[in-house]
Amino acid sequence: MIIILDENLNVVQVNEQYIRYSNTSKDDIIGRHISEDSLPIISSPDTIKIIESTKNEQIISDVCYHKGIFQHFFKMEVIPTLFEEGMKGLTVVLEDISEKTKYVRDMELLTKTAMELVELAPNADIFQYIADTISSLLPSTPRCWVLSYDEKNNGLFMKIIEDKNFRENTKELNNGEELFGLQIPIKEYFSKSPFNWSLGSLKPMTELHFKPFFSEESIPFYDLCGGLFPREVCKQFIENNNIGKIWVAGLVWQNNLHGIVGICLRPDEELENHKIIESFLRQASIAISRRITEERMKMSDIRFQEAIRFCDLPVLVTNNQGCVTMINPKFSDLFGYCQKDIQTWKEFLGKIICKGSENPEWKDDDSDNFEVNEDYYSPVISIQCKNNAKKNVILKSVPISDGGKILFCLHNFNITY
Repeated sequence: MIIILDENLNVVQVNEQYIRYSNTSKDDIIGRHISEDSLPIISSPDTIKIIESTKNEQIISDVCYHKGIFQHFFKMEVIPTLFEEGMKGLTVVLEDISEKTKYVRDMELLTKTAMELVELAPNADIFQYIADTISSLLPSTPRCWVLSYDEKNNGLFMKIIEDKNFRENTKELNNGEELFGLQIPIKEYFSKSPFNWSLGSLKPMTELHFKPFFSEESIPFYDLCGGLFPREVCKQFIENNNIGKIWVAGLVWQNNLHGIVGICLRPDEELENHKIIESFLRQASIAISRRITEERMKMSDIRFQEAIRFCDLPVLVTNNQGCVTMINPKFSDLFGYCQKDIQTWKEFLGKIICKGSENPEWKDDDSDNFEVNEDYYSPVISIQCKNNAKKNVILKSVPISDGGKILFCLHNFNITY
């Protein structure tokens, strides 16, 4: 777009691109001063300052212009110009860089959220983080909600409602009570008509329109609420809060649903950046999956340790480096050693297992060649206890998935080979 100004900053010429963007005629623009508010882009205070500061040197700057509820970004060149009559003026050239600017901002945001999700403390509320991030991306006062999926109860529960005023307004639906704790049985409801939602269909963001603001609605707000509230109450809530649209997306990763996010908009609002929100929700879904996996692994590790701790046999556990990671109470009771006494697998085999005539079947180099085989039992071996007493045992070594091993010591045995 090109606008030519005289030395008094009145418009003397514009090209067709600027006329189309202004949605007006050339006659309505030519002759007007740039300080008049109705001239798009060049009449904004920041742009006027740049133009007024241009003297003899060309100025290049990025400017932002709000057109309705949307932001547009331009690269602006202000070029000192000499007309044929000898009069001085300025030529303003505007290049629309909105897509490029938004793309860079979106990539910066996704880089930032990716790092923050990784660094999020284990006890931090990840659903609140999701709501806060979405709120920062909305075109006006945020009105969004996050449902979390409870795998045990196979239902969705209201987790977060943004903002404070909107949260207060949602009480209209539930006889003045908060919505938290209400359950929507997802399989019995959302998997059937009118939704027919699956994990695949929940991944992309979907825009829903509601009556009376739109003539057609594929899914009534009453159904979106899981039929928990009376139909007339749902209708009144939509009208009272001027909710014409809701964007919905699932927190889905692989074959797991972790929740559903909803964004409420006025009938005239648009969610231009729904693609970046969708990308962020995918990041968040992966982070929730990772957190669940870590919690399950932690619980599995706790259960493993409890199983070893309460085992009736003496047990020693090593990692894939051969370091002893656990010795159970039965082992300590029988042999007198605790974990600090035996640091490695080789130390156990080399120092505690008696050598020579007391273990005629155990050779000196066996400590390096002791096979990790769950079907293998050692010959009877004499163990030297911490108090120097000797006890005969049979060893059974079982490999574990991380490359370590579990060593069971059979005492008071009666095994026939």
